[in-house]
Amino acid sequence: MLKTEHETTVFSDESDDTLGGRISMARDAAGISLELLAGQLGVTQETMLAWESDRSEPKSTVLAAMAGLFGVSPAWLMTGTGDGPREDSEERALEAVRNELSRLRSAHQDIGRLIETTTRQLERLDHQIRLRNVSKDVAH
Repeated sequence: MLKTEHETTVFSDESDDTLGGRISMARDAAGISLELLAGQLGVTQETMLAWESDRSEPKSTVLAAMAGLFGVSPAWLMTGTGDGPREDSEERALEAVRNELSRLRSAHQDIGRLIETTTRQLERLDHQIRLRNVSKDVAH
């Protein structure tokens, strides 16, 4: 299954300096969605995200399975040496950057909505506390 525009990630040239960066780069180059890969490996998407962001590391058997799915050598995934993903064409790179921008815009909108919701919750709680304090003052 190819990735939707919201699942493509573009990394800087330094993205292959970490295991997570290489996993992300290889997954992108292979055109495999996070959801599909997680399902094929029998892990959650959250686990995949933790691996790709270097918050945790997969077992060596899982790395070998990923290498096979991505068409890269296990050595490249682990160390950055050996056969990595094929080079993308300029058109594919341009498409990936456009998709990343779209994903970032969507995330920006989501964050804006979360900020508004949190602001309303804060205002409501502040109002409730003030009312409670006024009631206490009146009672004394």
